[in-house]
Amino acid sequence: MKCVTTTRKPNARDRILRTAAQLFHERGYGGVGINEIIEKAETAKATFYHHFPTKESLCEAWLEAAHENSECNRQKLLEGPGTAIDKLDLYFSKLGEYLAASDFRGCPYSNTATVTCTGGGEALVRQVMDHKLSIRDFFRKLAMEFSGSEERAREVGDSLFLLYSGATTEAQNLRVLWPVEAAKRTARELCEAEKCR
Repeated sequence: MKCVTTTRKPNARDRILRTAAQLFHERGYGGVGINEIIEKAETAKATFYHHFPTKESLCEAWLEAAHENSECNRQKLLEGPGTAIDKLDLYFSKLGEYLAASDFRGCPYSNTATVTCTGGGEALVRQVMDHKLSIRDFFRKLAMEFSGSEERAREVGDSLFLLYSGATTEAQNLRVLWPVEAAKRTARELCEAEKCR
């Protein structure tokens, strides 16, 4: 994946997407209506529907953009300096920073999944699954740097993914950072023990 940064003036599509991203993140996919997005994006209804035929298609575009940004950040971390454990520490630290900065709103993918899994939205559910699996793959790649085999790296990577997911969920539920700190410590201990196997 090639990570590209652009600085062009936002067009109508970009304004709609940015507005929706902010509102979906603040109140969730189910708590935001199309008319509010149109009004706050300062665009015409016809323009909205030209770019996004449905609210679901808008949410798909939002999740896709968030996924690409997230993938880019993980790739940079994998390719950057430091040991796998250093990178793991940094990833958990960044998670804590993100949760605190976003007022503990949690994972946009998990939040979206809770309102789409019972009412259709198969494309959205697929995006959520693909994103979660890409994070699991990231942890497996980190584990490959110190595990003795691919099979073992998958097992350790899956454990790290569950620590990350649980920490994200409980930090959101409790609105505190100690679950992230506890998961970070446990992840480091797991990796150190694995290196000594």
